[in-house]
Amino acid sequence: MNEEAKKPPQILKEGEYVHVELTHDPLDIQTAVNRVKSPKAGAIVLFAGQQFPLAPVTYHNSPIGTTRDSFESRPVLHLTYTSYVPKALSTLLAIAKSVRARHALTAISVTHRLGLVPIGEESILIAVSAPHRQAAWRAGEEALEECKSRAEVWKREEFGGEEGVWRENSGMPAERRQRRASLDEVVMVQDGEQEDR
Repeated sequence: MNEEAKKPPQILKEGEYVHVELTHDPLDIQTAVNRVKSPKAGAIVLFAGQQFPLAPVTYHNSPIGTTRDSFESRPVLHLTYTSYVPKALSTLLAIAKSVRARHALTAISVTHRLGLVPIGEESILIAVSAPHRQAAWRAGEEALEECKSRAEVWKREEFGGEEGVWRENSGMPAERRQRRASLDEVVMVQDGEQEDR
């Protein structure tokens, strides 16, 4: 077991209906589903972002997102995620609360993995429950897009035989793109947070 996997997960909750988490541990689909299960909900939608070299698969009739094992004809070996943990948790909580309110969800859970994520393992799980499936589908997609564009979690694609590449979050404001360009200047602090040099 590597040192990253020994770090405890960082969790924020708002009551029993909103759960956000950053963890170095492998993600568990059933745990995410159980967090949002409720007799008040007629639908549960799960998005599981995977690093997987196969075609999309399904889990309980919900699509499981896949990441190609290549990018622009270059083989991807794995992804590495890093984060400014306090800010990312705050942003994920704001996203979850906003999506829950906007779509009248019963519950929402957002769990993002940090560190090295091998091919075949999930990097993010978003589970939502709602009285009706249309709201759950819309909310799940919206939560994913908001997390991708706003959360302070950064992805590095590692390629076979060449240097890895940091990928920009979609919809990232210009000032964050500037900061992102200098990710090599980020130093990991002992407690897992980051600070600029």
